[in-house]
Amino acid sequence: MRSNIHRKILVTIFLPFVAFCAKAQSPFQGLENLFTTPRNYIIHYTKTPPVIDGDINDTAWNQAAWTDQFQDIEGDIKPHPTLHTQVKMLWGDSCIYIAAKLQEPNVWAYETKHDAVVFHDNDFEVFINPNNTIHRYYEFEVNALNTIFDLFLNSPYRDMGNGMINYNAEGLRTAVKIQGTVDNAADTDQGWTVEIAIPFKAISIGNNVNIPADGDLWRINFSRVEWDTDVHNGKYVKQTTASGGPKPEHNWVWSAQGVINMHFPERWGYLQFSKNTGGNSAFMMPYAELQKQYLWLIYYREHLYFKKYHSYALSLKQLEINSTVVINGKTNQLTLEATKHQFMGLIHDTQNSTGWTINQQSEIGNY
Repeated sequence: MRSNIHRKILVTIFLPFVAFCAKAQSPFQGLENLFTTPRNYIIHYTKTPPVIDGDINDTAWNQAAWTDQFQDIEGDIKPHPTLHTQVKMLWGDSCIYIAAKLQEPNVWAYETKHDAVVFHDNDFEVFINPNNTIHRYYEFEVNALNTIFDLFLNSPYRDMGNGMINYNAEGLRTAVKIQGTVDNAADTDQGWTVEIAIPFKAISIGNNVNIPADGDLWRINFSRVEWDTDVHNGKYVKQTTASGGPKPEHNWVWSAQGVINMHFPERWGYLQFSKNTGGNSAFMMPYAELQKQYLWLIYYREHLYFKKYHSYALSLKQLEINSTVVINGKTNQLTLEATKHQFMGLIHDTQNSTGWTINQQSEIGNY
């Protein structure tokens, strides 16, 4: 969780806006960090779920592929993580299953209370947004003692979202296995593994359980928080800065956010559900997601404009965004409806009239 109360402010949400003063050579100039292509994963169906005991060598896991190695949260502009992290996933009739392996020579954790600020320890985090709505998403954190923090957010913090800390994921199962010994500074460990079973019921709104179907697309990302530590009197202690506070943590993720903030759900990776047992499914970026990129361009630039001028821009021209764009060879029209205090960006395919909208609170709709 990254909130004013439970997570320190890491950086200003948006990078400095420099694209207004010169004609952009690219529509995304100045915001390239927020428009890299998210990673994707084909998650396969299993009739035989894995046993949730922290041991990721179950036969069930043989049918799942490992993700790419984690990278820095800001992407390629920062060095690659010094320790390896990977994830694999499966889904069944009632749950989504996640296995993670974290290389770690010094396994430690001190938080033992449910819904404590688990990221104060080294931890592993899951962020999941069923149905790719950007709003109404979930966060799960676990440390090496298998202490859990679970959270529901109605919308991102940047959009005045409120985190429901009292949310408890009914039926959630987690297990941790240490390849070494936890909290023993006298030895060198190999790492720790995590298994998680998240019931679809626990990440559904109301009485309608959101069970995915073949081909459905969700958004998901994973974060690993890693602190630099020294050993004092046999205990791991975080390294400090010259002012005495702890050094900033490392944030390593599966799909780069482009900003030091996990609560940009539109930057998470794509999770495509498949019942193809042959394992030959291939991910293809949906046309709608390419359209939405231009809505996010409007959203980011409007908020940067507001930060500078204390009101929203009233035209695309003020944002230096062209009203006509070509996506996959198809002409799309962008429009902006705005006042000083609110806005709605729209994009529609001029050939088939399909389109999407976004407003100042990052709510996506279709029309």
